[in-house]
Amino acid sequence: MTTPDPATPRRPATPLLVDTFGRTARDLRVSLTEKCSLRCTYCMPEEGLPPIPEDRRMTTDEVVHLVALAHRELGVREVRFTGGEPLMRQDLERIVAGTRAACPALPIALTTNGVGLEHRARGLVEAGLTRINISLDTVNRAEFAELTRRDRLPSVLRGVRAAVEAGLDPVKVNAVPLRATLAGAPDLLAWALAEGVQLRFIEEMPLDADQRWSRGEMVTAAEVLASLSTRFELTAAGREDPAAPAELWEVAGHTTWDTGTRRERPATVGIIGTVTRSFSAACDRTRLTAEGTVRSCLFGDDETDVLGVLRSGAGDAAVAQAWRAAMWGKQAGHGIGGTRFARPRRSMGAIGG
Repeated sequence: MTTPDPATPRRPATPLLVDTFGRTARDLRVSLTEKCSLRCTYCMPEEGLPPIPEDRRMTTDEVVHLVALAHRELGVREVRFTGGEPLMRQDLERIVAGTRAACPALPIALTTNGVGLEHRARGLVEAGLTRINISLDTVNRAEFAELTRRDRLPSVLRGVRAAVEAGLDPVKVNAVPLRATLAGAPDLLAWALAEGVQLRFIEEMPLDADQRWSRGEMVTAAEVLASLSTRFELTAAGREDPAAPAELWEVAGHTTWDTGTRRERPATVGIIGTVTRSFSAACDRTRLTAEGTVRSCLFGDDETDVLGVLRSGAGDAAVAQAWRAAMWGKQAGHGIGGTRFARPRRSMGAIGG
């Protein structure tokens, strides 16, 4: 018999996804596939990721079942579908529709590279999608092709416009600043302001499949601010929510329409200092990989196979208990830059954003 470690706190009697550091996970990220239509150098190897065997990947019904369980039993308040590239799943609309039917009030979001979105944005909204984040690091076509190893910028731009036209609001655009694209950051912000979308810059993390990331080459949040300030006057505006990762900056002379208040407000740009301005202390996320394993932290390698529990026929109570146990052991933070930091074995494309 194993003797409990007296230094480990006893888990409180709560159905929620709490951890030993006092955090509660309410934001669920679900990776649907390892496949992607692009090969971004900071994420995917040129040949793509090793394929997940079809019998190990969550089915449409299994995704819906686990999301509904997390919402009903574990206190999850929003879900975001990611990849790889979730548009590579032909059943994505059915996953969204099934989730909406099972969880009528749950906000459903999608993170996508936008390739092919122009053909599916309206259908996804009709299925129940409420939010979208589109990854786009540059509006320079040559830079885009070099960075992603694919010449697909026109498709992404059409996808952004299709998302706006389909009624998704806000449409957020995520950009990872790199040395090769930093000078074009003001161009990207100017484009976002013209298109009426919310731009957010996210510091590059050591989650690339080729393991070439280095702290010295990483573009910092401060450098992004300096680049944007060469063309725009920015004023710090704080965060929308204490758990939100983005620090917002108002862009002088620019406004956007706020559908909630039905009035114009200052346009903003967000900067997420994932490395230099860590927000781990307020992290409220829990993650499911495409194989149905729970990851409590983006940078933690521990995974708990809740899909295996579900497929065993053990019942929802057992699935929920396994999920709670996985989150109770969540680490304090990523520790990038510390002497004990170790890169996760999986890259971002395999984990999901």
